[in-house]
Amino acid sequence: MTVTSRTSRTPRRPLAVFDLDNTLADTAHRQRFLQRRPKDWDAFFAAAPQDPPLAEGVALAVESARECEVVYLTGRPERCRSDTLDWLAAHGLPEGRVYMRRDDDRRPARRTKLDTLRRLARSREIRVLVDDDELVCDDAEREGFTVPRARWATPSAELKVAQEREGRT
Repeated sequence: MTVTSRTSRTPRRPLAVFDLDNTLADTAHRQRFLQRRPKDWDAFFAAAPQDPPLAEGVALAVESARECEVVYLTGRPERCRSDTLDWLAAHGLPEGRVYMRRDDDRRPARRTKLDTLRRLARSREIRVLVDDDELVCDDAEREGFTVPRARWATPSAELKVAQEREGRT
């Protein structure tokens, strides 16, 4: 006899995937650490807990949580996990799994994030990916994902280089 619980027959909610930096968190105050030569990555990430939330992104995440399971997909390194979880909770964001870059992973953000999206899509419907990185958004759209672009933060040339060429965030 096979016993099936009621919850196992309930379909899992689709995923709404949110980036952090310049999608939910305003990184403008810490860009100065990327303008130095050499860049001060330790200071850049140490300042992340002071990021102000971006109202548009936070509202979209809260709204998405009504129909979707919210998860977070960031290029931040794993060593930033504790600060990241504390920041999400402090700003009232929906609980959700956080996918982070391995500390030694220097691949471009569009590669690391697309790899994670593909893996998630094998077992779950991904309703949306919300991200500010145009290259991530372009690649995700080409693969058929729905991508509302987070264009509510001031773009940063330094952050773009960090995401694409240096594989740092």
